[in-house]
Amino acid sequence: MEPSSLPFLVFGAPQIEEAEIDEVVACLRSGWLGTGPRVAQFERDFAAFRAVSPMQVAAVNSCTAALHVSMLAAGIEAGAEVITTPLTFCATVNAILHAGLQPVLADVDPQTQNIDPAAIEAAITPRTRAILPVHFAGRPCDMGAIMAIASKHNLVVIEDCAHSVEATYRGQPVGTFGDFGCYSFYVTKNVVTGEGGMIVGRSEDQVARARILALHGMSKDAWHRFGDSGYKHYQVVECGFKYNMMDIQAALGLHQLARVERNWRRRDTIWKQYDEAFAALPITLPMPSSAEIRHGRHLYTVMIEPERCGITRDGFLETMTAAGIGTGVHYMSIPEHPYYQQRFGWSPEQWPNAMKLGRATVSLPLSPGMSDQDVARLIDTVRATLSFA
Repeated sequence: MEPSSLPFLVFGAPQIEEAEIDEVVACLRSGWLGTGPRVAQFERDFAAFRAVSPMQVAAVNSCTAALHVSMLAAGIEAGAEVITTPLTFCATVNAILHAGLQPVLADVDPQTQNIDPAAIEAAITPRTRAILPVHFAGRPCDMGAIMAIASKHNLVVIEDCAHSVEATYRGQPVGTFGDFGCYSFYVTKNVVTGEGGMIVGRSEDQVARARILALHGMSKDAWHRFGDSGYKHYQVVECGFKYNMMDIQAALGLHQLARVERNWRRRDTIWKQYDEAFAALPITLPMPSSAEIRHGRHLYTVMIEPERCGITRDGFLETMTAAGIGTGVHYMSIPEHPYYQQRFGWSPEQWPNAMKLGRATVSLPLSPGMSDQDVARLIDTVRATLSFA
């Protein structure tokens, strides 16, 4: 294929509208850039969105931070085991390590690409204290089975909802099943603050502790220390971290969250166009959604297998890039990375489903900011790439 003369179609480009721009400008003019009134409003709005008390949410600067302090706030003892998926971003496993805990991987279901409850059950040992399921690509995990396992073995559940802010399982929002749900507002996510995250917790006391841990272990944040009611003294009650969200970030999030349903509908429309356009191609498409879930429509992943497609996964990536279309890989399995191989002695073959998926997967652009012309161009390019293979 000839290199494209059209503008590069950026993978995961956020849709930023005038409301966000105006809010950021107003934030800058206000003189309050750090954690302040807009973060507080964003927390209230997110609590309403999740139908929980405002005391059950805490905004932080990333989903990684949310996972880290949630595990600490849950009171899991150092060295205990946490079971999670090998098909995830490194942050999931790194957060477990930062919390002083030991990651244990349980393979995924090859169809849903989510952690397999049977594999979770098989991975439990006397040292297991928690399960950390990741709702991959926006598809909810089998939370009925996972919560039954957790109840049977008295395990903490911390949901990684980085891909799934709009997703539900049997009508209930993901992130509200376990002890904690952790959300991401990174620039490629469905709600964008540039960098950012949110904790939703079942226990108000544990969320309060997570909030303190997220800001140096201090008893009061800056908004309460320097507000117009006068300076307030604080006390350091734990050795915490610098994980707080800024008002500049929340200024984006307020309006992104307000449009979350509209944006989901646009991505759902694009998703269905992809399903129809690619149905006859020699690639594996995402598994259709069942009646009991609402898919978050975060990542549209296809499997590029050379024996079927006549092109390697990386060859497909290179061809799409040359055509001016950005793609992603979500993800090479965790044991493919040298650090985890060296530290734990892991090899990808130990989790064959995740290994196979990670070596074949490609994520295609799926943004509410894509025009109909962008979608048509993407479809034509995929078809052409595979026809030339």
